[in-house]
Amino acid sequence: MIYFSVTIFTSAFLLFMVQPIIAKQILPWFGGSSAVWTTCMVFFQMILLLGYWYADFVVRKLSKRTQAIFHSVVVVISLIWLPIIASDVWKPAADTEPSTRILLLLLVTVGLPYLLLSTTGPLVQAWFARCYPQAKVYRLFALSNFASLLSLLAYPPLIEPHIDLHSQAWLWSGVYIVYALLIVVSAWHSNRHEVIVDIPKSSSATPEVAEKAPSKQDYTLWLLLATLGSVLLLSFTNHITQNIASVPFLWIVPLVLYLVTFILVFDVGSSRGKSGWYSRQVFIPVLFALLLTTVYGMYQGYASTMNIYLALPLFCILLFVGCMFCHGELAALRPATQYITQFYLCLSIGGAAGGLMVGLLAPLVFDSFAELPLALISCGLLASYVMWRAPSSTITTKVNSTLIACALALTCAMGWLLWEYSRSSEETLLEHRDFYGTLRVSESDKNNTPESYRDLYHGVISHGWEHTYEPLRAKPVSYFGPSTGIAQTITFYQQEEPSIRVGILGLGIGILTSYGRDTDSFRIYELVPAVIDIAKKYFWYLSTSKSKIDYLVGDGRLSLEREQPNQFHMLSVDAFSSDSIPMHLMTVEALRGYKKQIREDGAIVYNVTNRLINLAPMVKLIADKEGMEAVLIANRPTEDDLYRTDFVVVTNNKKLIASLQKAQDYKQIETLPKLKAWTDSYNNLFDVLR
Repeated sequence: MIYFSVTIFTSAFLLFMVQPIIAKQILPWFGGSSAVWTTCMVFFQMILLLGYWYADFVVRKLSKRTQAIFHSVVVVISLIWLPIIASDVWKPAADTEPSTRILLLLLVTVGLPYLLLSTTGPLVQAWFARCYPQAKVYRLFALSNFASLLSLLAYPPLIEPHIDLHSQAWLWSGVYIVYALLIVVSAWHSNRHEVIVDIPKSSSATPEVAEKAPSKQDYTLWLLLATLGSVLLLSFTNHITQNIASVPFLWIVPLVLYLVTFILVFDVGSSRGKSGWYSRQVFIPVLFALLLTTVYGMYQGYASTMNIYLALPLFCILLFVGCMFCHGELAALRPATQYITQFYLCLSIGGAAGGLMVGLLAPLVFDSFAELPLALISCGLLASYVMWRAPSSTITTKVNSTLIACALALTCAMGWLLWEYSRSSEETLLEHRDFYGTLRVSESDKNNTPESYRDLYHGVISHGWEHTYEPLRAKPVSYFGPSTGIAQTITFYQQEEPSIRVGILGLGIGILTSYGRDTDSFRIYELVPAVIDIAKKYFWYLSTSKSKIDYLVGDGRLSLEREQPNQFHMLSVDAFSSDSIPMHLMTVEALRGYKKQIREDGAIVYNVTNRLINLAPMVKLIADKEGMEAVLIANRPTEDDLYRTDFVVVTNNKKLIASLQKAQDYKQIETLPKLKAWTDSYNNLFDVLR
C-alpha cells in the first residue's frame, strides 16, 4: 500500500507546487497582473480534465499489462519537458493577446508533466481498488487534497523566501523524476497483483459503496456540483481580492477553504458515515441562513467594500459552507470503485467548466463581477433541488414542502437583490471589464460644485480622481500634490532645464501631466488599453495638459527594454498601491533597465505608498546594488484633497539629492535586517510586509 499512498501524495504535492513556480516565471512578461494567475488556473483545470479522461480511458479500455506498459512509456517521454523553465521566446510583443499566448506557453513548458501528475489520483486509486477491494479507496482522495493543501501553504513562507526561482524549477524537476519512478513501480505492482487480500465469504467486511451503476441523474449532479464548487471558488476569490480588500496573499484563503472541504467530506471513516464530516441536515439550513444574511448585508451596505471586518469573514464562511454543500453531496453520490475514474472525470469536467466560465467567459460577457450573484443563486437553487429529492422519512411531506417553498422563495429574493446589487448605481458613469480586471468610473455629484469629483477604480484601488468643478479640474490632487517627492523632482528639473522629458509607467488618469509646460513631453507606458481611453474620455488632465503626450500600450518594463535610450530626465514607476505588486518592476534587473532610459543626471521615482507593504527599504537596497542613492520623501499634507504619500527618488544627481534632503518631508529610509535584494529569480512579498 505504501507505493500507492506515497505516489499519490508526491503527485498532488508537485501538482500544486508547479503552479506558483511557472506562474511567477511568466508574471513579469504579462504585466504582473492577477489575471495571469486566473489564466494559469484555467489552463491547469483544462489539463486536469484531460488527465482524468486519460485515466478513465486507460482503466476502462486497456488490459492491466497494457496499462502498465503504455503509462510507463508516456512517463518516460514526459521527462523531455524537464526542467520546467519558460523560454524567453514566449515574451509577448506590445499588441499580443495575452490569454492565448499564456496558454500556449504553459502547454510547451509544463504540459505533459502536468498531465501525467493529474492522471495519478484517479489512476492510482483505480489500481489500489483492484488490489485492495475491501479498503476505503476514497480516503486516498482526501490524502491527495491534503498534499495539495500542504504544498499551497508551504510555498509562500518556506520555499519562496529561501530558494530562487531558477533553483525551484530545477528542484521540482528533480522531485518529478522521483515521482516518475514511483508511478512506474505502482503501475507494475498493480499489474502483478490482481487482489492482494481476498474477502472471505463469511467476513462482515463489505465494499465501501454498493456496486450499483451510476444513473444519468447521478452523472448530471456530479457535473453540476463540481461546476458550482469551482465557480464559487473563483468568483469568491475575484470578489474578496478586488472588491473587498487589497491584502497580500488573501487569494490563498478561498483556495485553502476549498481544499479543506474536500478533505473533510472524503474523510470517510466508518464513524462518520458516507460523507465524512458533511451532514445535509446541518449544512443546507446554515447555507440558506448565510445566503439570507449576505443578501441583507449587500442590500444594506454592511457587506460592501468599505466594511472589510464584516464582509471578509461573512464571505469566507459562506464559501466554506457552499463548498461543503457541493463537495459533501458529491461524496454522498460517489459510486462503487469500478466507476471511480468516471466519477473523477465528471469532477474535472465540472472544475474546468467553472474555470472557463469565470476565467474566460465572464470577462467577455459581464461588465462587473456578476458571476458571484449568479453563483449564489445557483447554489440556492441546487440546494433546494437536493432537499426536494432527499428522502423525507424524518419529517412529514407537508413540512418538507414548506421548507422547499421557503428555500425557493429565498432564492428568488436573493437573485433579485444580488442582481440589483451588481447593477450600476446612479453614481457610476462606466463599468468595463477585460483580462486585467474591472474598471469603474464614478461621480460623487453631477452638479459640478467645488466638492464634486470623478474617480477611476480598478477593483477597490483608486487609479486617481479629479475635481469636476471646472476651476479646479487642473489641480493636482490625491498622490500628486506639490509637496510630494515626485512633484518636487519634476519642479527641480523644470528649474534646471528649459524643457524636460518624463517617462511614466502607469497612467492612472494622467494627473502627473498637469505639471507639464509647453516645452515638456511625457511618454506614458500603460498595460491596460482601456485605461488610456477612459482617461481621455472621462477625465480632463490629459486634454488640458500643456505638454506633448504620447502613449505606448504594454508592460512598461518590457516596452522600455525594446526601445532605444529615451534620455528621460525623470522616470516615474507607479504601480505598487495594491496587493497585486508587479514585483518585476522592482528588481535589480529592472532598475538596471531604467538606468539605460534616463540621462546621466536623471532620476527614477518610485511611488511606494502602501499601508500594508513597506517597499522603501527594498528600493534603497536595489539602488545600492546599482551604485545609486535613494531618497525618501514622506509627504503628510493637511488638505482634504491630498493624500499621505511615500516617494523614493533614486538618482546620482548630487544637486537633486541635496535639494530633496532639505525638504520638510525628507525621511531616512529604515533598514530591515536580513533583507535580500529582489531579482528576477528571487522576490518574496513576505520580506516587506509591515
